[in-house]
Amino acid sequence: MTESIYAIPVRTIDGASTTLEAYRGQVLLVVNVASKCGFTPQYDGLEKLHRKYAARGFAVLGFPCNQFGAQEPGDEAEIKAFCSTSFDVTFPMFAKLAVNGGDAHPLYVALKKARPGVLGTEAIKWNFTKFLVGRDGQVLERYAPNDKPESLEKDIEAALGAAT
Repeated sequence: MTESIYAIPVRTIDGASTTLEAYRGQVLLVVNVASKCGFTPQYDGLEKLHRKYAARGFAVLGFPCNQFGAQEPGDEAEIKAFCSTSFDVTFPMFAKLAVNGGDAHPLYVALKKARPGVLGTEAIKWNFTKFLVGRDGQVLERYAPNDKPESLEKDIEAALGAAT
């Protein structure tokens, strides 16, 4: 990647401006999430991954997106409450953003450029598209929305085993 993902400004779900610098050196799973999607039950699997591997330097980062079927209509407070009460989410959640089009967030522009999808298309196809980022900030893999979180464990293990 030309620009480090760690330098890209993001907002937490509580509205604080920050970057991903705090996650430098960790393995990350960056996911565009939605509360009213057929894939929403994946929050459970994402949370299990986060809890299982956090001590080894892994984090799931959730980025709500309302670009697919208006499946994330709420504001950040509603999203945070839903994730907490419905799935006991403890992994970091960020402010709602766009992943495609002219308003696409710079983080997603960088992720898509680093790891295009099928046939080289960069566009995110739906909610719960996942990007595995190595400890060095390089995008290792892109996963489709229907790839269940538990199916990623082998790749996460491999990334965590890589030298720090």
